[in-house]
Amino acid sequence: MTAAENVCYTLINVTNDSEPPSEVSLKTDLEKGEIKAKTEALKKVIIMILNGEKLPGLLMTIIRFVLPLQDHTIKKLLLVFWEIVPKTTPDGKLLQEMILVCDAYRKDLQHPNEFIRGSTLRFLCKLKESELLEPLMPAIRACLEHRHSYVRRNAVLAIYTIYRNFEHLIPDAPELIHDFLVNEKDASCKRNAFMMLIHADQDRALDYLSTCIDQVHTFGDILQLVIVELIYKVCHANPTERARFIRCIYNLLQSSSPAVKYEAAGTLVTLSSAPTAIKAAAQCYIDLIIKESDNNVKLIVLDRLIELKEHPTHERVLQDLVMDILRVLTTPDLEVRKKTLQLALDLVSSRNVEELVIVLKKEVIKTNNVTEHEDTDKYRQLLVRTLHSCSVRFPDMAANVIPVLMEFLSDTNEAAAADVLEFVREAIQRFDNLRPLIIEKMLEVFHAIKTVKIYRGALWILGEYCSTKEDIQSVMTEVRRSLGEIPIVENELKKEAGEVKPEEEVTAAPAPKLVTEMGTYVTQSALSTSRPSKKEEDRPPLRGFLMDGDFYVAASLATTLTKVALRYVALAEDKKRQNSFVAEAMLIMATVLHLGKSSLPKKPITDDDVDRISLCLKVLSECSPLMNDIFNKECRRSLSHMLAVRLEEEKLSQKKESEKRSVTVQADDPISFMQLTAKNEMTSKEDQFQLSLLAAMGNTQRKEAADPLASKLNKVTQLTGFSDPVYAEAYVHVNQYDIVLDVLVVNQTSDTLQNCTLELATLGDLKLVEKPSPLTLAPHDFANIKANVKVASTENGIIFGNIVYDVSGAASDRNCVVLSDIHIDIMDYIQPASCTDTEFRQMWAEFEWENKVTVNTNIIDLNDYLQHILKSTNMKCLTPEKTLSGICGFMAANLYARSIFGEDALANVSIEKPIHMGPDAPVNGHIRIRAKSQGMALSLGDKINLSQKRTAA
Repeated sequence: MTAAENVCYTLINVTNDSEPPSEVSLKTDLEKGEIKAKTEALKKVIIMILNGEKLPGLLMTIIRFVLPLQDHTIKKLLLVFWEIVPKTTPDGKLLQEMILVCDAYRKDLQHPNEFIRGSTLRFLCKLKESELLEPLMPAIRACLEHRHSYVRRNAVLAIYTIYRNFEHLIPDAPELIHDFLVNEKDASCKRNAFMMLIHADQDRALDYLSTCIDQVHTFGDILQLVIVELIYKVCHANPTERARFIRCIYNLLQSSSPAVKYEAAGTLVTLSSAPTAIKAAAQCYIDLIIKESDNNVKLIVLDRLIELKEHPTHERVLQDLVMDILRVLTTPDLEVRKKTLQLALDLVSSRNVEELVIVLKKEVIKTNNVTEHEDTDKYRQLLVRTLHSCSVRFPDMAANVIPVLMEFLSDTNEAAAADVLEFVREAIQRFDNLRPLIIEKMLEVFHAIKTVKIYRGALWILGEYCSTKEDIQSVMTEVRRSLGEIPIVENELKKEAGEVKPEEEVTAAPAPKLVTEMGTYVTQSALSTSRPSKKEEDRPPLRGFLMDGDFYVAASLATTLTKVALRYVALAEDKKRQNSFVAEAMLIMATVLHLGKSSLPKKPITDDDVDRISLCLKVLSECSPLMNDIFNKECRRSLSHMLAVRLEEEKLSQKKESEKRSVTVQADDPISFMQLTAKNEMTSKEDQFQLSLLAAMGNTQRKEAADPLASKLNKVTQLTGFSDPVYAEAYVHVNQYDIVLDVLVVNQTSDTLQNCTLELATLGDLKLVEKPSPLTLAPHDFANIKANVKVASTENGIIFGNIVYDVSGAASDRNCVVLSDIHIDIMDYIQPASCTDTEFRQMWAEFEWENKVTVNTNIIDLNDYLQHILKSTNMKCLTPEKTLSGICGFMAANLYARSIFGEDALANVSIEKPIHMGPDAPVNGHIRIRAKSQGMALSLGDKINLSQKRTAA
């Protein structure tokens, strides 16, 4: 029933594989068939009427031969039949036959079976003809006193619907229902009666509630939910009533039903901003999250807690509940944990940071004991990042956190180890007092590091921050231990030739040497154990990386050795010790170069790495003050500058957030009306029911829709020309997972158009849910047809089709009007999102679909072009503003967005201003888009191509 009917109550599945039966055969089945044949015939009649057939000849047959039957299935089907069958003549008068039907209804309302009574009462809610209802009123009233609750509760619904539509039929309905409510014991009946009083006579509902306000906690959950709704509406309309009902809401927070607790907490927050009320509501939310097993419920309630935090006065109350919020971390779902950690981090203060860090440390240790799982690794990463943020904001905590986290440098999960390394790098630069502790811990875990990327980072930190002779000597020892016997090439060739047996290697190989204070060498065992089972396992870590052909770590090693050697030269006074240390460093570099040039590694050394190692050798051989300054001072200055910029950015974003959240209300501020309120002005004082209705209609999805109630006209698409016999236009309403087409069809001719049908087809990942029903249009008449289209993924889609119709009295074939295409814009599904640089690079490497778009625009400013692209694609720029500011001939920026289906879209903008072509030359360059699916990459590229050129204002 997608045509012009007001409301669709009943959904019926229609099978498409059967031939439509003839009216004669249906009549025969209905008159002479068995019960089963009559049931099947009645089903076919219902389906044919739904498809637009009139079948007036069958009405009397059904009244005579089917209506008297007592079979329950037939009775239920008859209710559907009477719901959809036309009950009036073309001029609007009630059909004579309906008097007989009315009498049958009356008998069913007095039937001894409660199911038949109840279902008949439910059916009466759908009737829109007062002439049919009037004779039935005494029977409906009598049903209020029936012994069975199913009949009584449906009788209340029937009375409510009739009172709402035809008040003159039962003017005393509120009084009747109030008396019924006072004496009723069944929860569902009380709920329906109370719901009716709320909408029909709110004062009576309040009077009833006042008499039993102390017993509310003993009521059933369905009645409690309705009471919460009533209290909210009354207090929203009349704030002076708050004191009267707020105690009742407090009591409902202790309800046994999770739904009641959730609604009561939400209502309490809107009615009162007192700290005790906020604390009670927040505590209720936290209990719900912990006790509910459904992750979707947990996420929804977490969102409510996050909304509470946005209010500055509420934030202080929530800070005391941080430890309670952390109890949510027991949930195994990663998304819940992510939101919880972010919320806890936003609420952390100097009062509770110590307790927070203790809990997070315990969680980190727990992840080490759990069987390896993809989510465990990601959770560990989240914990490391949270601890990192805590240590940066509260430096006193860093000393407690670092020893626990350093253990994870040897973790097999590279992402978690990389996060730890980044944290350690920042901590060692910022907190001078922690440097000895970090260096000591780093040297302890250095030999256990398993991934080359972490190894490189650890080498850099050791080379940059080891400042005492003892530490420098320890670094050299660890390097020699990790490299094995040198020269490497000679040792590897001996192994291959079998001259050195693996189990003998520990004693036979020359051990790494330490330089003592006296300048003499002391030997130390290079490898304590050796497992001869696999050749690869015999190799120390660094040698293993080099034999795999990863010589980037060799370049990093050369830089580290150069830094520590130059520092050792400055610290050691004895010339002999200086020379021996520098010579050892140069020997290591030379042997690595030799290995790279040999054929032993899986991949030969690159020219870049050769240049780097050669440069380091040259620097050590000359030891000039300039090079010393560059290696030992400039590197650290660059890091310091980068960390300072990052800290400044974080402070700036926090400042923006706090400015956004600060709420100031002046005495002469205007009153807000819902219809005149822009979206960004809505606060918690707005009617929550109105806001949730807008959210359900999909009007809160797009940020730029300043006035959600007035945005419909922007989405109207003209489908036919004004001179066509049938004019059509469509309002395209995009919800999250479906599109509703509301098509207005206007008959512009003087003929009656019969079987006027909207035929639609789709292109792309769209699916038409149901076929719109045919219409009959009078001369110059109009009608609305609705069609639903399901959306499965983020890509541009096209809906096309035509309108076909017959002209009344004409002998020609069916007429056809072709409709314009409706283009579904990808922007309706894309929302700006943010991610870290590491995540961006990882996704960039993983995503297989790339679309390269050449810049072709009339915009002459680089920044203007970037802003234009951001606005037209709904993406977020991940590159900091500070990096993009200033005048320069080129620009590179990373953009990111996520669709409502959870698909990621990445873009890299590389543009330049051709200076040689003059100041008015347009920007040129490329935009590379990457996505997991082909459709998204292509659609986003098309969008950029279409919107590149700025139209004149």
